[in-house]
Amino acid sequence: MGDIDDALERAGYERVTKQPPKTPAARMRLLVKAEKGSTKAVAQRLGVSQRQVERYLAGKAKHPRPALRDALAREIAKVWQPRVRQQARKKAATSTGITIETRARFGYTAPVGTTDDPRMRRLTVHLPAAYAGRLFEAQQQGADDAQLREIVAEGLQEIYFKDNGRRADHLAVELTEIDYIDVSF
Repeated sequence: MGDIDDALERAGYERVTKQPPKTPAARMRLLVKAEKGSTKAVAQRLGVSQRQVERYLAGKAKHPRPALRDALAREIAKVWQPRVRQQARKKAATSTGITIETRARFGYTAPVGTTDDPRMRRLTVHLPAAYAGRLFEAQQQGADDAQLREIVAEGLQEIYFKDNGRRADHLAVELTEIDYIDVSF
């Protein structure tokens, strides 16, 4: 996963309405349910043995090591309240849009006589629903980070740099390096 993909996942997880289970056994049960009863699939997701998953389910193991604890938290975030997260994504893609906060290096292709040196900028920009929809659709279809960056760069180009077509007609913006990116919807 890339920077933008991770930011979209974090934004979706922020929309949950209830906290996920806290104990390792309850988290294992939730993952097994999500995997339709397959402890082997859960073990592969977590990077542990199938027997270890079974120990947690039986209550024989109670305190996971840090690597397993982190893997449990990561995987629970992926499966917890999927309908709530999906509804929030749908609303963002159809009506509300998304807000992107980033510190990134932007490169420019501009007319002669203007500067086109790439530089770091910190931006907080609200992108309309059309860009949110394109971004979510590309993510769902398995687009890589470069393709997601292109969509974000195009949205920032049109909304922020070109001010919805009111200035900088021939400017083309490229997102070359991301220091951090945060998305909310």
